[in-house]
Amino acid sequence: MDATALIAQLNSKAQSVDPIGGTLKFVVDDHIVFIDGTGDSNVVSQNDGEADCTITTSLDTLMKLQSGDLNPMGAVMSGKIKIQGDMNLAMKLQSLLS
Repeated sequence: MDATALIAQLNSKAQSVDPIGGTLKFVVDDHIVFIDGTGDSNVVSQNDGEADCTITTSLDTLMKLQSGDLNPMGAVMSGKIKIQGDMNLAMKLQSLLS
């Protein structure tokens, strides 16, 4: 999976779930995926704006999370995922990845 496919997949998932109630930014390798869930729906873009929660990881780690080959808590504890900001928003990530 490349960054374009990742953005398309996140956009599709984001449209099918309730708004997340904040802004979430993924930094995946050298790509930005920004989800604005403050309105009536989640809007996905590649804007590098200020977010309530920023999650930094690699594409490889993200793919392992999606496939279930990697436990999210284990990934955080081992430093494969770094989370800054609102942890409640980070917890909503599961609905966007599954």
